[in-house]
Amino acid sequence: MVGRVDRVARMWVGLNAVGWNGLEHNYGSAEDVPGLLRRCSGPDPDDAGEASSELLNLLFHQGGWICSAASAALPFMLRLAATPRVPSRCAMLELVAMLAAEARQVEARFLDPGWTPAWERALPELLRLLNDPEPEIRRAAADVLGACGSPGELILPGLLRSWEAEADPATRLELVLALGHAALCAPAGAPGAEVFALLNELLDAPGPQMRLAAVHALAPVDPGLPSRRLDDVLEAVRDPSVDLWRHTSSVQAGVLGVHRWTSGLFTGPEPDFTLGVLTDHHDGEQRIAALAQAGGLLSRWLSPAAPLLPRLVGRLDDPVAEVRFRAVELLACLGPAAAAHADEVAALLTDGAARTTRRQESVGEAALWALARMNDPRCLPGLIELIAGAPSGFAPNSAHYSTTDWHHVGLPSLPEVLRHLADHTELLLPAICERIGSVGDDRLLHRICETLAEWGPVAEQAVPRLLDRLEDDRTWTAAATALAGIGRGGAEARSLLLSRIRAAGPHGELAAWAYWRVCGEPGPALELLGHSLAEQRVRHPELRKLAGLGAHAAPHADRLRTMTADPDPWNRVEAAHALWAATGDTETTVPVLTAVVRDLAEGTYLPVMLPAVRHLARIGHAARPAAALLRGVPAHDRRLRSNGGWRGFAQDEDIRSAVQELLDASSA
Repeated sequence: MVGRVDRVARMWVGLNAVGWNGLEHNYGSAEDVPGLLRRCSGPDPDDAGEASSELLNLLFHQGGWICSAASAALPFMLRLAATPRVPSRCAMLELVAMLAAEARQVEARFLDPGWTPAWERALPELLRLLNDPEPEIRRAAADVLGACGSPGELILPGLLRSWEAEADPATRLELVLALGHAALCAPAGAPGAEVFALLNELLDAPGPQMRLAAVHALAPVDPGLPSRRLDDVLEAVRDPSVDLWRHTSSVQAGVLGVHRWTSGLFTGPEPDFTLGVLTDHHDGEQRIAALAQAGGLLSRWLSPAAPLLPRLVGRLDDPVAEVRFRAVELLACLGPAAAAHADEVAALLTDGAARTTRRQESVGEAALWALARMNDPRCLPGLIELIAGAPSGFAPNSAHYSTTDWHHVGLPSLPEVLRHLADHTELLLPAICERIGSVGDDRLLHRICETLAEWGPVAEQAVPRLLDRLEDDRTWTAAATALAGIGRGGAEARSLLLSRIRAAGPHGELAAWAYWRVCGEPGPALELLGHSLAEQRVRHPELRKLAGLGAHAAPHADRLRTMTADPDPWNRVEAAHALWAATGDTETTVPVLTAVVRDLAEGTYLPVMLPAVRHLARIGHAARPAAALLRGVPAHDRRLRSNGGWRGFAQDEDIRSAVQELLDASSA
């Protein structure tokens, strides 16, 4: 007991001597750091865990810099990690690993000057942790050493000694990864050559996970190695022993995580690894992980679709609901490219098996979404039920996910499904009209009305219901949006819209725009939009309306021409389009629009590029410079997207279609 008290006392030596008030972390003054460090030492494990999480948020948050508080806290975090029975030992080393990895990659101006000397002083303590009695501490220490970027000659001898003495299987895997990372940090000296010789020997080790670890460790210096050792890699990720990686510090993952981690060794469109993991396996978790890998590959590249499609279809009758869901969801993402398999998808419409997610999406709902993406009418009965208000696992709202190397699995919202089905409005509109009259969710009503606006004149059947909503102060903007899209078929709204214009409310421009669209009278829209333009209160949505006014907007040409140099690319694009629509000026507009899409030729996609390409296609022959620039885009194998999930697939389809329209229009 006395010994433990002494260790705890030594742990805080110098803590109060630090001027914490003068240091900073991600949320300001570091005066709260000493208290958090003390809480991390226990004795309550739950409280220590909360303190560790808060410390991580303060000192690391999302990375990007090394704050002065991190440098000052480093020795105390390592003392916590070195003290037996402290509940936050592993958490401290995980935080140190994150900071050490960040320190080696941030620019010098984002690295606290005190970090490097603090790290150099701390390194011996860290190396001693390789001999800790607890294997999880040894693993965490090895992970930190692999991440830190210190010269290999300083840390490789300690790692090699640990390798010789270590018996714990998971720790040996961690040491292999750390040795590989550290050997790359010059100067590595003679130990570096020894490490590479060891790693090459381990490529033929008897255990599949050890061979996999060696491949990961050597891949940075031999990128072709994973492909040459594909059989070994596949054996490892599909073997029951893959669960060993759950106990490592750097990977901490089972089947799904190891698949994802290992797929990073294969960065191109070649589907060999994915085809390998998609081979039949008795373990449902393996089949789920294989489909996750397929989703990641398909979300990034076009060419793997052909070889992977049969494997996806082959999983539609899998006994595990999550496997069936993921397979049909990927067919939905592929959409038109998977339409040849619509019959197999339709067979799942009555499959009510649900996922274990919060929304509990069913396999049948994914099949319905897939048929909608294929424009197959067999989706209509189910959609009509959903329009009427049947509960479902479809998303309640639009969701946008960032692009990553893995695929976000999920269903869109109902209005997003309906937008793909303008060819089937005759059957869908009766249910939509009923829903417009009864829906109490204003946000859902707005999104349904936006869908009607996209459908355009074919949605005229909804006008009587929209007129009712137009009279309601709470819902009239949704109705006006739909009526503007429908156009002249909504002429009965004339007097109601005129009253909204005269009310001079905050949405007067929308009312005036809808009035122009349904009645063909530009005066109110020109007056209100022109006033906003003169006062420089116009953004791209209003500029889009000005473009819709065509030649009527010509008096505003000078202001529009000025806005083609606006800092916001969305404003530039819509100002250029409005200028062309008003005056026919291509000398100004084509270069502006072409500049916005220039990076598309190199495979970079931003959402603003889609309207720019579509505007260029409308301009036609005069847009030949842009067409010449983008002529190679249809041959790009990498998907053109800025979002993850199903939306990235749809973005890729839309921009390729728009580019093809531009190429056709410019050559006509």
